[in-house]
Amino acid sequence: MEYSQLSSKDLLRIKTLGQLKAAGYQPKSVKDELRANLIDKIKRQQNVFEGIWGYEDTVIPDIERAILSKHNINLLGLRGQAKTRIARMMTQLLDEYVPVVAGAELNDDPLLPLSSQARQLIHEKGDETPIVWWHRHDRYTEKLATPDVSVADLIGDVDPIKAATLKLSYNDERVIHFGLVPRSHRGIFVINELPDLQARIQVALFNILQEGDIQIRGFKLRLPLDIQFVFTANPEDYTNRGSIVTPLKDRIESQIITHYPKSIAIGRKITEQEARVENRPMERIHVPELMKDLIEQIAVEARSSEYVDEKSGVSARLTISAYENLISAAERRLYRNGENDTVIRIVDLIGVIPAITGKVELVYEGEQEGAGLVAYNLIGKAIRTLFVSYFPSPEQKKKSKEGNPYVLPLAWFGEGNTLDLLATDSDKDYKTALQGVPGLEKVITDFVKQLPEREKEFFMEFALHGLAEYSQLSKKLVDTGMQFRDLFSSMFDMGAGEDLEDEDDDEGFN
Repeated sequence: MEYSQLSSKDLLRIKTLGQLKAAGYQPKSVKDELRANLIDKIKRQQNVFEGIWGYEDTVIPDIERAILSKHNINLLGLRGQAKTRIARMMTQLLDEYVPVVAGAELNDDPLLPLSSQARQLIHEKGDETPIVWWHRHDRYTEKLATPDVSVADLIGDVDPIKAATLKLSYNDERVIHFGLVPRSHRGIFVINELPDLQARIQVALFNILQEGDIQIRGFKLRLPLDIQFVFTANPEDYTNRGSIVTPLKDRIESQIITHYPKSIAIGRKITEQEARVENRPMERIHVPELMKDLIEQIAVEARSSEYVDEKSGVSARLTISAYENLISAAERRLYRNGENDTVIRIVDLIGVIPAITGKVELVYEGEQEGAGLVAYNLIGKAIRTLFVSYFPSPEQKKKSKEGNPYVLPLAWFGEGNTLDLLATDSDKDYKTALQGVPGLEKVITDFVKQLPEREKEFFMEFALHGLAEYSQLSKKLVDTGMQFRDLFSSMFDMGAGEDLEDEDDDEGFN
């Protein structure tokens, strides 16, 4: 049986160099491995990057072309665009096991030994040289580029302790302690946030990428390292913190630009896949489809907001954390009220504000507004955007001759009535409060198609929030919920309050 046809179990039985030769083993570079295994998966119509959504027609074809071309890769994109995850998944394209010389520090191929240690061992033991098998998941090395990373960390340095222990001269190659890059020989090496690496450290990578040379102190080494390099970079870094030096960029053959989800549907897939809701009472918490869309729409609004730094980006982690907080808000209500089940409410979005504030980088105007208020406004904009997908625009209906479907609930508030909706209210109290608004239920049944019975109150609340976002009602935060009231009366009260404050201020100065 040929070596390529041997099962993993058969391979692991091979223990010496002689047995390996007898099996017909031939060395293969890591880039050839990636290429051959990718071709096989393409022919079998298998997806290499399972769980990476939205890149099927953009990023993934570019990556596959780069692998087929045996290129080193730079993934360029804003934060939270799955760059590191893609790099880690490339290990699936490596052979499951490859042989290495036992004890060799550079993962030497038994037929192409690289280090002096492996060459010496093979010279002494010949076909009896012991070999071990290296699994593909162990052939991945990742380093976050930070300003304190040194050449010694990446390439290596002279080790005086080794020299003293082995009684070696500093002219002996064996005194070298190799860095992460040489130790990644025959594997995938990833440097995250490459522009953060100091320029002089980037220079040390030039020859490794092109000729395979490395220089450590006074040693002149010719090490044809076999490595698949993958770099990641954020475009923001090019101006704020550093840049990729031009000669290094020239040596990275393929630069692939990543992007955020291009639709709410794709964003939902990512959020539902990544959100940590295991061991949560999900069977007792009903999440309307509209709420899932609202969570994604918040991120969409943030990416185009004048208060959020566009260059920094808005990570998919925002929607994931927001969804987790949303579930927790409903879970907390279940435990407080001792209820068997509950439906997510719009007012529960108050609980996702902490998940938003830490995920957006604000510009100066946003800092002036405050992170909490910016988050609150983003939620409001998401509601406003999706409102007209379910209900007619209040602005247009107000001018229409056909009649305004919102006239009854608006009139009720116009009579001086207010409505408080709290996230901690029991389901019974929540439903009773909404059902007490005349004409509100009819608005829902008239315009929401295929309305599930359990979501009726959810849509009634959504309608109130939408009317407030279109300046038909007033809403404000109260305790753990929202208060709705007539817009004009609230404006009058606000003005009166301001007058009183002004009078008090005047009296104080007198």
